[in-house]
Amino acid sequence: MLRRTLFDRVGGFDPQLPACEDYDLWLRIGATEPIHLLDTALVIKRGGHPDQLSRRFWGMDRFRVRSLQKLLDSGVPSPEQRRLAVAVLQKKCAVLARGARKRGRTGAEYLRLAARYADAASADAALESL
Repeated sequence: MLRRTLFDRVGGFDPQLPACEDYDLWLRIGATEPIHLLDTALVIKRGGHPDQLSRRFWGMDRFRVRSLQKLLDSGVPSPEQRRLAVAVLQKKCAVLARGARKRGRTGAEYLRLAARYADAASADAALESL
């Protein structure tokens, strides 16, 4: 649960995202607020039904990558959060690049994107060590 003031402060759902808008919202909340987890599973995920979004949109991770880019470009995450976000972005870009190759494309745009953020993370780490 969250208060409306928090929802308003982080900007609510991004209307530019046709899917994964909840992922985007939680990234922005998690960058500034502590999130507490329960050890008990409260949701049962089931896949394979005809109305799920992944059947309507190919490569759902591309929306998650866009959300990670927005977060990283915002300058809000701490250095540790940034390092973790870059690691997730790289994994998701690798998945998208593999999918592109399976479909006859190079996937190079995803590999370049992952490299760009890896280079930026390395530069940030070097600055922090000074």
